[in-house]
Amino acid sequence: MKKSLYVYLLLTVSIALDAQVLTIKDRQTHQPLEQAVIHSENPPLAATTDARGRADISAFKDVANIYVERVGYKPLALGYAQLAEMQFTLYLEQLPFKMDEVVISATRWQQEKSDVPNKIISIRPAEISFQNPQTAADMLGASGEVFIQKSQLGGGSPMIRGFATNRVLIAVDGVRMNTAIFRSGNLQNVISLDPFATDRTEVVFGPGSVIYGSDAISAVMSFYTLTPRFSPGEKPLLGGNAAVRSSSANFEKTGHADLSYGFKKWAFVSSVTYTDFNDQKMGGDGPADYLRRQYVETINGRDSTVTNPDPEEQTPTGYHQLNLMQKIRFKPNERWDFNLGIHYSSTSDYPRYDRLLRYRGDNLRSAEWYYGPQVWSMNALNIAHAGENGWYDHLSATVAYHFFKESRHDRDFRDPELLHRIETVDVFTANLDFEKVWSQKHLLFYGAEVVLNKVGSTGEDEDISTGVTVPGPSRYPDGSTWNSYAAYLNYRYKTSPQLTLQGGLRFNQVTLDATFDTTFYPFPFTSAKMDPRALIGGVGLAYKPQPGLQVNLNLSTGFRAPNVDDVGKVFDSEPGSVVVPNPDLKSEYAYNAELGFSKIFGEALKVDLAGYYTLLDNAMVRRDYTLNGQDSIFYDGELSQVQAIQNAAEANVWGLEAGLEIKLPGGFGILSRFNYQHGEEELDDGSTAPLRHAAPWFGDAHLTYTRSRFKADLYGVYNGEIAYKDLAPEEQGKDYLYALDADGNPYSPGWYTLNFKALFRLTDLLKLSAGVENVTDRRYRPYSSGIAGAGRNFIAALYFTF
Repeated sequence: MKKSLYVYLLLTVSIALDAQVLTIKDRQTHQPLEQAVIHSENPPLAATTDARGRADISAFKDVANIYVERVGYKPLALGYAQLAEMQFTLYLEQLPFKMDEVVISATRWQQEKSDVPNKIISIRPAEISFQNPQTAADMLGASGEVFIQKSQLGGGSPMIRGFATNRVLIAVDGVRMNTAIFRSGNLQNVISLDPFATDRTEVVFGPGSVIYGSDAISAVMSFYTLTPRFSPGEKPLLGGNAAVRSSSANFEKTGHADLSYGFKKWAFVSSVTYTDFNDQKMGGDGPADYLRRQYVETINGRDSTVTNPDPEEQTPTGYHQLNLMQKIRFKPNERWDFNLGIHYSSTSDYPRYDRLLRYRGDNLRSAEWYYGPQVWSMNALNIAHAGENGWYDHLSATVAYHFFKESRHDRDFRDPELLHRIETVDVFTANLDFEKVWSQKHLLFYGAEVVLNKVGSTGEDEDISTGVTVPGPSRYPDGSTWNSYAAYLNYRYKTSPQLTLQGGLRFNQVTLDATFDTTFYPFPFTSAKMDPRALIGGVGLAYKPQPGLQVNLNLSTGFRAPNVDDVGKVFDSEPGSVVVPNPDLKSEYAYNAELGFSKIFGEALKVDLAGYYTLLDNAMVRRDYTLNGQDSIFYDGELSQVQAIQNAAEANVWGLEAGLEIKLPGGFGILSRFNYQHGEEELDDGSTAPLRHAAPWFGDAHLTYTRSRFKADLYGVYNGEIAYKDLAPEEQGKDYLYALDADGNPYSPGWYTLNFKALFRLTDLLKLSAGVENVTDRRYRPYSSGIAGAGRNFIAALYFTF
């Protein structure tokens, strides 16, 4: 018995010794590299690294020429003996410029970026841990390619190529996030997403309606969350991350942890992030118009206007947020892959800061104006199948259920009536996507989508002096529905290694059904029903005449069908105006042309440039209106102009986007990005006016330094000025948002900030990230924003990975 046990142990040790593992890491970050390919031609062998950067290369023993390759890294060729001298740990060096990156969002399937005619940017976890964005909106803004507007600290509305809000689309793990109540005004749904739980973010510029449907007028922002990893062997694969971070301008306190654990067929990942913010402090050098000199405080049941002891502190702006995620993955064999994702996000109440800045006479207009908790949850099941049959080679089926909840609560100064407006949206989505390869040259993507929205909307009016609550008007028609049914086809033809053509079509039908309650307001209608249909398409080419040079041309269309917010919004007030429902709306259509090129000069310089023009026809815009023959009504004690969303305009935007990247000796580098857009919309008299969501020119410039485990970045962020005459008409009346020029008119001043970030990898498991934003303590407010940017802001974060 003892002899048998001895022989067994000897064999086990011998087998373990025969199994030689190669570990591949990034030379700069020392992070393990997954999906690095190790292969040889003689004999023909291949292996791929796992999530820990490891691969068994026992079969490669004594092979003279072993090739190691990974996307984005310089390939290596070396022998087994050389790997042994390196103690079987290999460090790969990143390519100076990326041209062979893989993207998903353009077609829902993996493609080489160089084969896609659209402009696409990617944001990776390494950039997130270096820049330390507080929210997903800040993460997009740090790219230098997306302009972010904020009405309050708990805000972040991306503006892309002259459009925003319900004309840009958000997708999470391929599932549409836009709902039936995404409004034309600024919105902040993107902050529900957790940068810590995001594995990759892609922004596709230009219309994306062929793949994603309504709302994808100017861009699609796709967020791909952490994916469970399987163990390559019998031993479970365990890994995770933890982070703590603080910043001074709003005394941010953030904690995050994620844990992944994988077996051969089952894998799991869990993530939790909690963030707490105090009131944000603005800079000390800039327009005095932004100072918060007074605020309202309720003392012994009476509203009082009090002097702010620190006018640079924006009171009140603080809030907190919780994000949770659980993913479960099951892969019974090589053909089937099941993924279940459970997401939850909730904020606390958070003040609508811009509304708290308005005055009525000598007193502030509002005593209270805050959003209730913004709640988002999503349960999504994806089933992937590798079929290789006559209909498809790969299939992806996704069903998802979203739940959204938001609310508005406001009370005027010394008015006991506190208004509560509460909205919920239940959303069911189903996507069926196919990929079929005909040959090396022909590739077909096709599929179908169903989206079902049901809106819940209630109103209550509370007398805070008595505690009595009575029913009030709702913001939207309660129980209204917005549904979308679509099928699409996309075809890629790779005529040669140099030229790729791509084109697609989508047919989409949208239905809307709303019933209006006339209890509170005598509408001349009681219902709205519509079923607009759209046939849209796009064609493009990606041409690589020589290595390092690429030219893209893209012609595309997009559309946006009226949603419940457009058709049925009930009395959303602004000073001097009220917006009422319009049941006669029709879809708007975008026509886009884009030309771009990218050129790499050796290993030292990369230049890219893109120009675009977008025409928005039948645009849905806010215009003066009548209700029961009246152009003005008394609302909230004030005579207000009646307005409604109408198909009353044509809008156009053109712009240029440029990027420059230089690799200098000694680990130094230069990176710069610049964006310019100009937009106009047609007015009722045939004249034109600036487009509201066309941001000023903006960009950034970075001087970077990288050496071994250390990385540093000294950079500037800048925005151009928008003079009073160049403000959109609806912005010219919002003097509380802007600085005042020499004539006393509102305008958006240009501004810049100087910033410094650094990251030091203490060990392979631990890294320290720190920085100072707005070093010169500039006081600035991004265009159309209600809250001023943070003043001098010290950031420190500690990251642990295992």
